[in-house]
Amino acid sequence: MISANKVLARYANSEATHERNRQRPDRDGRVRRSVAACRRRHDHAIQTLLFAASVGIIVTNLFAPQTLVGLIGPSLGAAASESGLVSMATLLGYAAGLFFLVPLSDLVENRVLVLRMLCAAALAAAVASFAPSAASLLAVLFVLGAACSCIQVLVPVAASMAPPGQDGRVIGDVMSGLMIGILLSRPIASLVADAFGWRAFYGISAAALALLAILLGLALPRRKPLAHTSYAGLIASLVGLLAQEPVLRRRAFTASLVMAAFSVFWTAVALRLSAPPFDLGQKGIALFALVGAGGAAVTPIFGRAGDRGFTRTATILCHLVLIAALGLAAWAGATKAGAWLPLILMGVSAVLLDIGVTGDQTLGRRAVNLLQPKARGRINGLFVGIFFIGGAIGSLLAGIAWTWGGWNAVCAVGALFGVVALVVDWTE
Repeated sequence: MISANKVLARYANSEATHERNRQRPDRDGRVRRSVAACRRRHDHAIQTLLFAASVGIIVTNLFAPQTLVGLIGPSLGAAASESGLVSMATLLGYAAGLFFLVPLSDLVENRVLVLRMLCAAALAAAVASFAPSAASLLAVLFVLGAACSCIQVLVPVAASMAPPGQDGRVIGDVMSGLMIGILLSRPIASLVADAFGWRAFYGISAAALALLAILLGLALPRRKPLAHTSYAGLIASLVGLLAQEPVLRRRAFTASLVMAAFSVFWTAVALRLSAPPFDLGQKGIALFALVGAGGAAVTPIFGRAGDRGFTRTATILCHLVLIAALGLAAWAGATKAGAWLPLILMGVSAVLLDIGVTGDQTLGRRAVNLLQPKARGRINGLFVGIFFIGGAIGSLLAGIAWTWGGWNAVCAVGALFGVVALVVDWTE
């Protein structure tokens, strides 16, 4: 006969086992939810990295001409005062793409739009590597710039996928890739041109864009636009959006001024560094341009400052840094204290300038991306289009200022753009 104690023990064990079995689904559910959350964070990080790398690769085509003007101009018979046109053509094409192609992101499925624009960019870069004259190169570079505006289709996609309250962080991370691409485009182009000639850069770029189209075709998520209207209606609505949104007008205007100062400096600095006391070749100019890439490290900091409500203060700081950078650059170009001290001062000025431009871009982009979700593509296109018109004007003025008054005139023009941006800040 089984004793009463054994019966009670078996009953207790049975109850304990039942309780453990009842609690196990809850524990398993918590584990599954935790694993799923980790996977979502991992997938989001991978997507953000993909966006950042993509825009970084694409944007190199827009700013490489700034460091290649000294080679492209003479090889195609262009005068020194016309050298800025090479850099201007790509930026002007980019602005046109932002006004007339990027609005399609509010009408056409974004993945398809990005892939078609990337294929067009790859084809244009390939043609540029064989351009026989300055006129044909300028036309092809205009098309290349327009196709590269697919960058501004990718940025709103990244912003729309950001977790609540992290728009600024995600945009800052993607902008890090964009600014690193901008800053590395010059040293990469210089090194390639020094080794194989300037045409080789565009051949390599064509291959990179084709490869990127394949990768994004496999990995880019689909994003259906929210707007329901015609293309003509979308283009006509650009004027209305600009009139309705004072934040867009103000941020786009100051961004264009900052970009003009940026383009004035980087279009002419290669000409200054190739002259005494620097006497740098293409490799030396490439290393100098690499120094400026350090400014991209602050991009996420400005994104977080915007998330915490310090947009205006941080923007004023960016413009003050930009003006100081151009003043330091003028001093570095005029000093006679050997070669190393002027070069170091010029390098510091380049880093400060890039920090000011990067910060202004990040804060401005965050502000306009928070305006109207249904019109995000058009708003982003307007903002960056106006911004790059400023860049094109700066590139054009760089050649004129260099011919007219040398390096001091270049720095004065750039600083003037910064002062106007600061005045706009104070009147806000």
